[in-house]
Amino acid sequence: MRVVGIDLSGPSNHKDTVLTVFEVQNSQLGFVKIRSNMSDEEILKEIFTQAQLDEVVIGIDAPLSYEDGGGDRESDRALRKYIVEIGMKPGSIMPPTLNRMVYLTLRGIRLSREIESQVYEHPVSIVEVHPGAVIGSRLSSTEMDYVLTYKQDFHVRKILLSWLVEQQLIGVPDTVADFSHSLDSCAAALGAWHWKDNEFIPKWIFPAKSPLHPYDYCC
Repeated sequence: MRVVGIDLSGPSNHKDTVLTVFEVQNSQLGFVKIRSNMSDEEILKEIFTQAQLDEVVIGIDAPLSYEDGGGDRESDRALRKYIVEIGMKPGSIMPPTLNRMVYLTLRGIRLSREIESQVYEHPVSIVEVHPGAVIGSRLSSTEMDYVLTYKQDFHVRKILLSWLVEQQLIGVPDTVADFSHSLDSCAAALGAWHWKDNEFIPKWIFPAKSPLHPYDYCC
C-alpha cells in the first residue's frame, strides 16, 4: 500500500503545497519521495503514478466539504472539542467558509473530487486529516508544547522529525524539518495510514455523512 500525505494550500499558492509518498513495509511507513510547489494537475499525475503500483491512501490537510449556510461543520466542532481536551489551542480548527479558508476549501473540494473521478489500476481512498491534531494526539502531556510551537520553531521541527521515526515513519530526510508544510504532509500521511490500516486505530475520527460530507475526518 502507498500512503500519500498532502499539505494543501490555496489554489494560487502552489509553493506551499507539499506531497509526500510512503510505502507500507512490515508495519512501517518507508519514505519514497517528497514534492513541493505542486499544481492540481501535478498532484493528479502523482496519484495516478502511485495507483499504477499499489493501493493508494491519501490524507489531505484541507476541508473537503463545507456546512450549508456557513460556519463550522459538525466535525469541526467535534475535533475542536477533542483537541482542547488534550491541551491544544482551539484556533487551529477554523470553519471552512471563514474568509481566510474559503480558497483552501474550494481547492480541497475540487481536488478530492477530481482524484475520485479518475480510473486507476488499484483502489484509491481519501480521508481528511488535521496534521496538528495527528501530532498532538500522539504526544505525551510533557511534550504538548511541541505541537503549539512547531510551525514557528525549526528546533522543535527537528525534534518532531525524530518523533516521526518513533511513529515508524522510516527514512524521512532531514530537510523535512526545514518547513512546517513538509512536516505537516508527513503527519497527514501518518494519520491516513492509521485510518486505513487495520493494525491501528485513529486517535479521533468523524465518519463521513454523504452526500454533503463524503469523507471521514481523522487525526
